[in-house]
Amino acid sequence: MTDDKQARGTAGYLFEAGMLKRAKRSGWWIAGVKDPETIAEHSFRTGVVGAVLAMMEGADPAKVALLCLFHDTQETRVSDIPHIGRRYLTAASNERVTADQVSAAHPAVTAGVQAIVEEYENAESLEVTVAHDADKLECLIQAVEYREQGYQNVQPWIDSSLGNLKTESARTLAKAALTMTSLEWQKVYLP
Repeated sequence: MTDDKQARGTAGYLFEAGMLKRAKRSGWWIAGVKDPETIAEHSFRTGVVGAVLAMMEGADPAKVALLCLFHDTQETRVSDIPHIGRRYLTAASNERVTADQVSAAHPAVTAGVQAIVEEYENAESLEVTVAHDADKLECLIQAVEYREQGYQNVQPWIDSSLGNLKTESARTLAKAALTMTSLEWQKVYLP
């Protein structure tokens, strides 16, 4: 049974997670993207990409999607610091931020969310590798979409993402995505 204080703490965490629907991924501003995707939009597709990659790699799709869903939740408190900014800033670890975020939540929520983030940040398993690849592959796909919209400065994101992929499935999908348009999926249904 949850007491009122734990219910309020848990609900507060859910409200905080909602901020991700409004917070933009700031790294794209460096590439000149005027209205970049939100962190929540990135996390949603990362979860889908992760589940798909897990299916292809023989990993647990639900576990990978869960890891992907929580991988950037700390950005409600520390923002989306672009990689170039990380050279000059020292941010708290994602584990520490998460511990603060869920400190007033129901104990099962506190333990569960902390375990997910801890695993994503520190474990070495097929699921974690696939989740990290999903994050990179989603970034690559987003860069391809922005390039189609006329943003020409996204190539470093494509190169970096491609270069950091670990699984064969992620590399295969990335290479395919680089040869396609973002609307090519419609060709299956439209003449």
